[in-house]
Amino acid sequence: MLSSVRLPGFTVAATLLLGIPFAFSQEQNLAKPSEVGFASAGLARIDAYIKNEIAANKIPGAIMMIQRNGKTAYFESFGVRDPGTKEPMTPDTIFRIYSMSKPITTVAAMMLVEEGRLQLDDPLSKYIPAFANAKVGIEKAEDGTTTLDMVPARRPITIQDLMRHTSGITYGFFGEGMVKKAYVDAHLFAGDVDNAAFAERIASLPLAYQPGTTWDYSHSTDVLGRVIEVVSGKSLYQFEKERLLDPLGMKDTSFYVTDAAKKALVAEPFPNDRKIGNDAEMDDPRVAKKWESGGGGMVSTIPDYARFAQMVLNGGTLDGKRYLSPKTIAYMGSNHIGPGSGVIPGPYYLPGAGFGFGLGFAVRTEAGVSPAEGSIGEMNWSGAGGTTFWIDRKENMFVVFMAQTVSQRTRIRVALKNLVYGAFDE
Repeated sequence: MLSSVRLPGFTVAATLLLGIPFAFSQEQNLAKPSEVGFASAGLARIDAYIKNEIAANKIPGAIMMIQRNGKTAYFESFGVRDPGTKEPMTPDTIFRIYSMSKPITTVAAMMLVEEGRLQLDDPLSKYIPAFANAKVGIEKAEDGTTTLDMVPARRPITIQDLMRHTSGITYGFFGEGMVKKAYVDAHLFAGDVDNAAFAERIASLPLAYQPGTTWDYSHSTDVLGRVIEVVSGKSLYQFEKERLLDPLGMKDTSFYVTDAAKKALVAEPFPNDRKIGNDAEMDDPRVAKKWESGGGGMVSTIPDYARFAQMVLNGGTLDGKRYLSPKTIAYMGSNHIGPGSGVIPGPYYLPGAGFGFGLGFAVRTEAGVSPAEGSIGEMNWSGAGGTTFWIDRKENMFVVFMAQTVSQRTRIRVALKNLVYGAFDE
């Protein structure tokens, strides 16, 4: 479709695209819509939708890519990178991807599983002993007073629990309950702590559920990041950089933006659209800290994340290099909380109706039910800062969308899915 990336008021020439560290050359992969099963008019509706969001001051800007059958069907930038500077959105813009860090961390951990250095049924306490005596917080009401009783976990938290959010660990920045309040009151993010100290803080708090019983969104992937450090003997970033990020060519994906020349490339939301939840606001990735949050701390660009998504779509390989076995990728994309798992969705079940959860990804299990279109077997996840991606294995397609907005993120995700599938022409 595209020989250029269009921006409001001007065009970035195709030579700019050629300078992006992407997996494919322009000649091989920039396709006409009809070559990859899309209608030009359908893709134009995506343009119109995003432009309208910007014109209505819902978001400052955005960038989106659709890749199908190894060819780029759509790659467009809109609006501004930063509403303060008015600098235009460009393909090298760096975004806080928040929970889109989780699939990267989980893939890194599965590399250790394939090497026999980590097992999914290993108890977490094997690597972080502080979790050996985990307690579950049970709310009890008596005489008009609610108290939190601490009862022993019936079984250990496992590595699989961390990957599928069934550990009993929770998040405090959204939702109700005394355990969640305990997370907020603990001020987990205070000070400049590293992954080891952060995991110890989590271990000192009660679990919200018995391990292996309930899907509950959580700091589990942050703890998994610490497990990777213990097993590998390296920091989380060192391991991911050496084994995944550098080999994939994800040169702008990290936990902090430390290169002075690239700090101006960081996308920003509107000033009144930074609050994520209780005691949580959009951070400044230009300020480096010790904590490397495997569950929500990474920054990336759309060309970088596209390489990761294509590797997963390819069954664990990209540009002739294998990162995971195709069987491992298929296993990660299976529903690990379905019938027979003993797991039920919690009250804040973010995958939504029609979806289960695999290892690091939500997995579509039903063609209908969800208000967003898609295919059975789809793997996806999103970030609190407004980014999202999905991998449609049936259609040999992935889509990555990046913007920085908390307030508009959920609505936009659903609309974009329906726009993309509405643009199909075969």
